Amino acid sequence: MITGHPLLQPGVKGAIERAMSDHLGQRWVTQGFTDLNSRASHPCGVLQGRPISVFAKLDTSDNATQTLQAEINGLTLLRDRARITVPTRIGTGPLQVDGGFVLLTEALSERPPKERTSGDWRAIGRTLATVHRVHGEHFGLEDFDGFFGALPQDNKPVPSDTWAEFYVERRVLPHLRSAIDTGLLPDDLGRDIERLTHRLPSLCGPELRPTLLHGDAQQHNFISTESGAVVTDAAPYYGHPEIDLMLLDYFQPVPREVFDAYREIAPIDASFADRRDLWCLFVDLACISVRAAEYERSALDRMRRAVGRYR
Repeated sequence: MITGHPLLQPGVKGAIERAMSDHLGQRWVTQGFTDLNSRASHPCGVLQGRPISVFAKLDTSDNATQTLQAEINGLTLLRDRARITVPTRIGTGPLQVDGGFVLLTEALSERPPKERTSGDWRAIGRTLATVHRVHGEHFGLEDFDGFFGALPQDNKPVPSDTWAEFYVERRVLPHLRSAIDTGLLPDDLGRDIERLTHRLPSLCGPELRPTLLHGDAQQHNFISTESGAVVTDAAPYYGHPEIDLMLLDYFQPVPREVFDAYREIAPIDASFADRRDLWCLFVDLACISVRAAEYERSALDRMRRAVGRYR
């Protein structure tokens, strides 16, 4: 068993074992460990045991309780409103451990992303489309705010209750300010993006009903199981469905089956491809804000392309 992982430090592992024992009503001990750090922004992995194993995510940041509770709230909302499957939570909230907090859920028997079948990809498309069949009264979310990765996500509706204003005020401008603060965003590009925000009402396409979003619908946030796709790491609010469609293949490409299966339940506007770089803006800026070195160059190139394209 790996011993250097943060989740296997004695104080952390002991707290997880006690929580699992309370959950099951019988003694539970760790019998093996799978490191999943490469698939998340926090230390995480599966602690194997009987009769079930547990997935654990460790957050040592100053706002750990807020970020983990927001994830719990988001998954609960998607489960209740869209009737989709989410992981079964262990305990009532984040578990305090040495140096931070842990989110625990029952581990699922899954196919890793590299081994997904055509049916797995299609299940992701159908699950996302099922979420998008749920509509709300306002853009945003009045229930709670969230986090996009490590960055705060303000979900408060805007006065005009239009998608264009919500996207500018709650998604693009906050990440633009954060990206500027890093010093990694060229001044001229920052000014061009700010000017572009003034044109967004004419670029966003026709106004639409507020649609329930996963909010961080990249492919690793869907778990492929024999019974279908299970949703995780959500940051939901009501917005434009093309935000989630863009996120599906923002970080890695996905096969066409995902979008084909999505269309069996919900339509994809023919002009989505023309707007995709527009929706990428807030994610590009977020990558700069968190200094995601492996994505910074492509993010900068895409933003320059966007300000030229939508000039």
